[in-house]
Amino acid sequence: MLWRSQVRVHLRVERDSNRRLLGGIVRSSEALSQVYYTTLESPVGQLLLAGDSSVLRSMSFESSKRPVTPLPEWKQSKSEFAQVIRQLEAYFRGELRAFDLPLEMEGTEFQLRVWNALRAIPYGETISYAKLAERIGNPRAVRAVGLANGSNPIPIIVPCHRVIGSDGSLTGFGGGLSTKQKLLDLENKQLRLL
Repeated sequence: MLWRSQVRVHLRVERDSNRRLLGGIVRSSEALSQVYYTTLESPVGQLLLAGDSSVLRSMSFESSKRPVTPLPEWKQSKSEFAQVIRQLEAYFRGELRAFDLPLEMEGTEFQLRVWNALRAIPYGETISYAKLAERIGNPRAVRAVGLANGSNPIPIIVPCHRVIGSDGSLTGFGGGLSTKQKLLDLENKQLRLL
């Protein structure tokens, strides 16, 4: 479970002045603070946002096969996610191409490398799982890349929807293939307007 106090590996999108970052990966043994959550209605359905007062840790689709359910000790608070909501709404309106949010993601070092590589896929572009495996320096790890992609705790913001099959087909997505198609269509529509 994402919210236990433990030694954890996470990806920080923002610069941490107290620690050196190596490829975006930081090791930390800090106890997790209060977890907040809220929901957001979006063009791809309801999203559940969860994190603490300084970082987003999770975003899930209500329509997911494995939707996140708030734990009893979590506190509902929309104000903790004001910046996340503003940026997501701007993204869905086609006004934002790159998110600038503090994120913290828990996973294995391999997963973190994959998630970091996802962030480098430009808006409106897609790549294959094989190409993503090459980008992280492990071209034979295509299936492992697919599993890590499917475990991404912060979809849309960490754009796992931009990864497709080698033949150009849409393949697995936590929010469903129709949601993946909607996200890709949104990005492609905005690029055509330029």
